[in-house]
Amino acid sequence: MTTAAVAMAAATAKLRAAGVPDPARDARLLLAHAASVDAARITLIAPEEIAPEISERYEHLISLRAVRVPVSHLVGARAFYGRSFRISREVLDPRPETESLIEAALSEPFDRVLDLGTGSGCILVTLLAEHDTATGMGIDLSEGACLQASANAVLHGVEARAQILQSDWFAAVEGRFDLIVSNPPYLALSEMGDVAPELALHEPAMALTDGADGLSVYRLIAARAQEYLTAKGRVLAEIGWQQGPAVRVIFEAAGWADVVILPDLDGRDRVICAKNPA
Repeated sequence: MTTAAVAMAAATAKLRAAGVPDPARDARLLLAHAASVDAARITLIAPEEIAPEISERYEHLISLRAVRVPVSHLVGARAFYGRSFRISREVLDPRPETESLIEAALSEPFDRVLDLGTGSGCILVTLLAEHDTATGMGIDLSEGACLQASANAVLHGVEARAQILQSDWFAAVEGRFDLIVSNPPYLALSEMGDVAPELALHEPAMALTDGADGLSVYRLIAARAQEYLTAKGRVLAEIGWQQGPAVRVIFEAAGWADVVILPDLDGRDRVICAKNPA
C-alpha cells in the first residue's frame, strides 16, 4: 500500500508534466475528495497508508485533471463568497474576481434584483443570502444552467425568494428591479483560441464569448435595462480587464448616469456600474 504523501507526490509530478497550473494544490484537493476528508486534514493523514479503493479513485481523478478537466467539475463544487456552489459542465465556474461585483452590489440597498445570464446562480443566490429580505429573478438561455441555479438556490435556502426563468436575455422578464447584475460572455471570438483548456474544453462557450467582439451584451444591457429598473436603480456588470473604456463609452452613449469602472482586488478594471438617469 502507498502512503498519502507518496501518492500526492506522484500525482503532483503527473499534473506538472501535463502543464496543470498549481499541481500541488490540485493534488491535495483531489486526494481530500477521494478520501472524503477535509482538505485541511491532508497534512495529518500524509504519513498514513491509503486504502486501495481510495487510491484507485484518486488515480482516476488525477488522470482526468491531467487532461484539464477542472477541479470543480471533478468534485462537483466551487467556493464563492464563503459558500459552496454546485457546478457542472452546464455553467461557468464562479471566479474570485466576480466577488468584486458582489461587494459593489451590497454597497447600496436593494429590494429586488435581476441576474442576467445567471449560470450557476452564484451571484443571485449570494445576494439573496446576504440580504435576507430581498427577492430576485435569474434568467439564462440554457435549461441546464437554470436547473443548476435552482439547485443552488435550494442548497442555500433562498429558493422561496428566487425565481429562475429560461429566457433570451430580457425576453421573458417582467417588472422592475432596484438592481440588475450580470456576468455576461465578454470574450471576443478572436480571443477564444488563447483561453486555457479548462475553459475551452469544459465550460459552455455561450457563457464565455458572444461570438463577436465581446461587447454585444453590454450594448444590449445599456439599450434595454432602463426599461426594467426603478427610478433609482443600478446596473452592475462584470467586464474583461481591458474593456473598461469601451464599455464606459457604450453606457454613456446610451444615456446612463454616474458610469463608473470599479477594480477587482488586483486593481484591474472588473465591474461597470451605471445608474438609471430617471
